[in-house]
Amino acid sequence: MGTLLNIGNAGFQSARNGEYVDKSGLISIVNRTLFTERRFSCVTRSRRFGKSMAAKMLNAYYDHSCDSRALFYDLEIATDPSFEQHLNKYAVIYLDMTNFLGELNDEIVSKIKAKLKAEIIATYPSISATDDDDVMDTLLKAHSATGDTFFFIIDEWDAICREFKPGTTAMDDYVNWLRRMFKSVNAYDAFAGVYMTGILPIKKYNTQSALNNFIEYSMVEPVTMGRYFGFTKDEVCALSDKYNMDFDELMKWYDGYQIGDELSIFNPNSVMMALNSRRCRSFWATTGAYDAVANYIQMNFEGLKDDIIRMLAGERCKVDPTGFGNDMFDIRCKDDVLTVLIHLGYLSYNWRKDECYIPNREVTGEMVNAVKTNNWKPVVDALQKSEELLQSTLDGDEEAVAQGVENAHDENTSILSYNNENSLACVLSIAYFYARNDYLIHRELASGKGFADIVLIPRKHVDSPAIVLELKVNKDADSAIDQIHRKQYPAKIAEYADSLLLVGINYDRKTKLHTCRIENHVK
Repeated sequence: MGTLLNIGNAGFQSARNGEYVDKSGLISIVNRTLFTERRFSCVTRSRRFGKSMAAKMLNAYYDHSCDSRALFYDLEIATDPSFEQHLNKYAVIYLDMTNFLGELNDEIVSKIKAKLKAEIIATYPSISATDDDDVMDTLLKAHSATGDTFFFIIDEWDAICREFKPGTTAMDDYVNWLRRMFKSVNAYDAFAGVYMTGILPIKKYNTQSALNNFIEYSMVEPVTMGRYFGFTKDEVCALSDKYNMDFDELMKWYDGYQIGDELSIFNPNSVMMALNSRRCRSFWATTGAYDAVANYIQMNFEGLKDDIIRMLAGERCKVDPTGFGNDMFDIRCKDDVLTVLIHLGYLSYNWRKDECYIPNREVTGEMVNAVKTNNWKPVVDALQKSEELLQSTLDGDEEAVAQGVENAHDENTSILSYNNENSLACVLSIAYFYARNDYLIHRELASGKGFADIVLIPRKHVDSPAIVLELKVNKDADSAIDQIHRKQYPAKIAEYADSLLLVGINYDRKTKLHTCRIENHVK
């Protein structure tokens, strides 16, 4: 076995030796593309979302230098009609591009090609390769001489793109080599299929992909692969039962990604880390993308700060990902920033509404850290004071709550405009940011005969009352409480009727003052 060609199944064997969540159904999708016009696949997703695991699984399945039947017999793919047809049938070339980043110079691509060519010649000693033959020439000779068909895997294909800016010698060499390998008509004879993983989709040149024969699957457009981009709710529920972990906690920390039509995808690495450590916390800071995020959100694009703050407050923001050139160095507008954050996993994307949002507590914490790094002082101050505001609310201290909301309002007027109840709801969502640790916060929750502005539902095992907040502008706090009663908002959360606070808040535009009324709900 080689180091780049026919490397065997040891990588996937290690995965099966531990806790493995069956994602082998991905193989059936790839199988359907083999020997077709769709055989070139580029599957990109965020760090720690299982890219390399999928690559190792595919390598173990296709590699003809080993017998992998025992690794797959009990998995989903074993029941697929294509299982026997392609199991261990191909010569697999496996390039993990991160392994080559130790030599960051203009010769990196030449060294990769030379190493791969040497290994092909060593594996097929009967072929007559010359010094003028490149990797493609050598592969075609091996194919012609032996009939072997190749399956090509490039893991972290964009690692070089993330290190070298467009227009550099290394970057140009890399793109030209990929074009030579996978856009030549000769490749259709030599390759059963090609599978590339990465974080960013293939870079666009003049709105066109550099490798436009590839079918792309991404965090923005996963096509048919959404459920294989992370763990589904059912998979995490089964893991939580097996490890006796609180499913609601796992969901609060790591759920929230919408991948295509999959509405509930968990960060797989963070879930497994939480199961191994027996507690939920943020594992996101170890992904290596934090510095880039801090840099992106401080870019001075119009509306970017507003959107980041709104999303911290639990809202969703419009985004158009279609103009992004899939280049971390070429960020031209707010939509580009939001789109790269989607690809990095810091935001999730609803393709039906073209909206993005912060998915869960883990990522929220890292976004708050990024805001602090960028010294957005008004927001940082509001976030730090939110714990005091929640406690004042629970204590029924109307004056302190009114003052806390007023402070949050004043401190954010330079970032957001507050001219109506929706804007006041946004600033309240920021002001009650700390409550997200113990509460699920709902905006415009359908309740009784209308929609409650903000409802805080205590999380499982949290011994705190539910809270209904009704907001008014240029009226009074008593009218807000009256509306809660009149429209029967507590009916929606009747299970919390024994422990429920009703909070009315009014903002007077003329005096710029806030008033508050807090009432314990009586059934």
